[in-house]
Amino acid sequence: MLPADVPLCHLGPSVLLLLQLLLPSASAFFPNIWSLLAAPGSITHQDLTEEAALNVTLHLFLEQPPPGRPPLRLEDFLGRTLLADDLFAAYFGPGSPSRRFRAALGEVSRANAAQDFLPTSKNDPDLHFDAERLGQGRIRLVEALRETVAAAKALDYTLARQRLGAALHALQDFYSHSNWVELGRQQPHPHLLWPRQELRSLAQAGDPTCSDCEELSCPGNLLGFTLLTSGYFGTHPSKPPGKCSHGGHFDQSSSQPPRGGINKDSTSPGFSPHHMLHLQAAKLALLASIQAFNLLRSRLGDRGFSRLLDITPASSLSFVLDTTGSMGEEINAAKIQARHIVEQRRGTPMEPTQYVLVPFHDPGFGPVFTTSDPDSFWQQLNEMHALGGGDEPEMCLSALELALLHTPPLSDIFVFTDASPKDAFLTNQVESLTQERRCRVTFLVTEDPSRAQGRARREVLSPLRFEPYEAVALASGGEVIFTQDQYIRDVAAIVGDSIADLVTLPLEPRVVVAERPLVFRVDGLLQKVTVRIHGEVSSFWIRNPAGVSQGQEEGEGPLGHTRRFGQFWMVRVNDPPQSGTWEIQVTAKGTPRVRVQAQTSLDFLFHFGIPMEDGPHPGLYPLTQPVAGLQTQLLVEVTGLGSRGGPGGPLPHFSHVVLRGVPQGAELGQVPLEPRGPPERGLLAASLPPTLLSTLGPFSLELVGQDGVGQGLHRVAPQPCAVVPVLLELSGPPGFLAPGTTAPLSLRIASFSGPQDLHLRTSAKPSFALTSNLSRVHLEQNESTWGRLWLEVPDTAASDSVVMVTVTAKNGEASMMPPTHAFLRLLVQAPAPQDQLPAPAYSTDPVLNTSRPAFHFFTSVTQGGAGGGLVGNPWWTTFGVMLLLLSLGPW
Repeated sequence: MLPADVPLCHLGPSVLLLLQLLLPSASAFFPNIWSLLAAPGSITHQDLTEEAALNVTLHLFLEQPPPGRPPLRLEDFLGRTLLADDLFAAYFGPGSPSRRFRAALGEVSRANAAQDFLPTSKNDPDLHFDAERLGQGRIRLVEALRETVAAAKALDYTLARQRLGAALHALQDFYSHSNWVELGRQQPHPHLLWPRQELRSLAQAGDPTCSDCEELSCPGNLLGFTLLTSGYFGTHPSKPPGKCSHGGHFDQSSSQPPRGGINKDSTSPGFSPHHMLHLQAAKLALLASIQAFNLLRSRLGDRGFSRLLDITPASSLSFVLDTTGSMGEEINAAKIQARHIVEQRRGTPMEPTQYVLVPFHDPGFGPVFTTSDPDSFWQQLNEMHALGGGDEPEMCLSALELALLHTPPLSDIFVFTDASPKDAFLTNQVESLTQERRCRVTFLVTEDPSRAQGRARREVLSPLRFEPYEAVALASGGEVIFTQDQYIRDVAAIVGDSIADLVTLPLEPRVVVAERPLVFRVDGLLQKVTVRIHGEVSSFWIRNPAGVSQGQEEGEGPLGHTRRFGQFWMVRVNDPPQSGTWEIQVTAKGTPRVRVQAQTSLDFLFHFGIPMEDGPHPGLYPLTQPVAGLQTQLLVEVTGLGSRGGPGGPLPHFSHVVLRGVPQGAELGQVPLEPRGPPERGLLAASLPPTLLSTLGPFSLELVGQDGVGQGLHRVAPQPCAVVPVLLELSGPPGFLAPGTTAPLSLRIASFSGPQDLHLRTSAKPSFALTSNLSRVHLEQNESTWGRLWLEVPDTAASDSVVMVTVTAKNGEASMMPPTHAFLRLLVQAPAPQDQLPAPAYSTDPVLNTSRPAFHFFTSVTQGGAGGGLVGNPWWTTFGVMLLLLSLGPW
């Protein structure tokens, strides 16, 4: 816990799911890279957040030499832009994927930017250091950092990143919204992150601070004084006489004397009256952000801090296990694979970062077991045995939902069962949760639906009873593999393969068609290509671009090694695979399944957003899925560009994205990709066509381009997407949940595509009592409504436990529109008694603190000062070499 002298003023977490299109908001550094369309050359919150994180990551790597590899040398990074791909290649080895690290930074950056868009935060002056509420702003800032630490220690890193983004937003705003820069300060405020140090020399209510300025640019409008102040924005609170405004076209207060403003958010005088000081404000905001990251590192330790930002190329390992009496072979198979992974990867960069285990049977499921210790995981797994409950169906989807709640994003989850789900009503909800968490689910089912015999059943079950598994696998980018007990140990070997960074190669056509070969393309950046065929196969062959073929015979062949386990075939292609077009011909009864995967560091992340170009915060509001009726952008971040063969080599280039219906693969359209920012950052954007936004079914994203030597590249998003009919926003209370309390939640629903008759369903996991004042809603086009929910937290709720609240909005029973889900993660924490709070871990004097050596951070590291600069980032060149003495004060 943090010291008791910090007032308990909390800022609540929110699900970033509803856009306020009409209400004005307080301004700040512009939110994200999309903002540069309005003010080119400006520094955004995204720039500051990512640059600070990369600095601290570099220093961590310099301090902690990699096992079995030579230590990093600072001089190797002089004069170069810091890139995640380059840092990972230098520390973990060439080709080490930085995808999860960049995804974690994306979570923090989007949570940062969302502070300018969310109705619960954008108009609150305390969260932006506006309206001279500097003391209150410091309280909220420190509280957000405290919540970051608490959530991280509770292993809820998603919530921790949300709170970290909110904290960094406020911290960065201080230097843009206050007059700290105008006072001539060259270093971050020495007390802003140290709550026991008083903020001094603050302007009081009766102190005039600004003179009138009728121009867009107002370099001399601050009165000659040495007090700290900040500008007022809008009408709440109203600006007192003589006080400064925030300024800019959208600030209503700036039209009232004294006119003008003092914000330094951008390089544009139309948005920022003190635009000429933008770079100075950005420099101090960057230094302060680095300082905040290092304070978190000191509180969490290097391992905890690395988990917070996912500074690892490794994935987690999550098992969902049916423990009923017929599951002995399956449980043993899971144990064998887990043991193999633990032993093979222990002490290496690919050692799993987290282990998750959820058992289920009937009528129960859980509890969830999570740990980062492989020995604890193995001990827990080894104690599991198949006991009782030998009939069907079981509570599989409930257990999977629990695993998704505790599994890090971009992970693989493996479900071992021989039974169909009793809780099939959760199918749509679990589908949405897999996409929100970007987790891939693979079901290994030792119950072939074509067999009549099996475990005992209480009732006659439909031959379609496994369809919920098929739906979840399709939505998550996973698969359902039916096998038999005697083969489960061999088939389960895919667990070890799948927790590597695999990409699925697109097939044309997407499904097997009689007497027509499947085609896939291999590029020079792929390795360890694996072909998996599942079904009643009579024969198949694989042909490489040179015309060399290999049939279904087991063992070594000219192209690779083939193994068969019942109706499951696996071909491991020899490395390096030949680049070009490959073919697969399959002859089988029914419709066999074919899946081609390969390892590569060249992949991509994506999310959607709505352009906000006509307000004080031009930027992109982030969304998980596109929304019907709203102009939507696709944002792509290419990872692994450093795999091009060495610094200075030509970069791969993606030119367009192909949209295809799922699962048949019919092309829905092609959209050109436009670069955003320097090419080495790999940021691309595309405007989704209106015809796609009226599509009911799921669709996939396929990036198409060329590598550095002109050969074709194809990468497919691991999960399909879907257009949702309405927007939902679900917001929580300030701070954490306390046992024995009732927490009020806010819900907002908006339609932009026409009349909607919606049925609402709410739930909480664990099953806390949850009530709502809305059950049905009718909305016309461009209409929205608010609702309230009340979550009762029992006295017995465990501290540091995660609660997930879900709201589902579905059209009438006959509607073909998919339901829309909103998820809200909350953390239960029992308040610590005041006399039990720990003593500060570090001296409150930042200058005298000697618990760690001074930290030196290089953002625009150049040979010979500002003359070199960074490729594609000229704004950093004005800073030269930055040296930051870290001061570790307590919270």
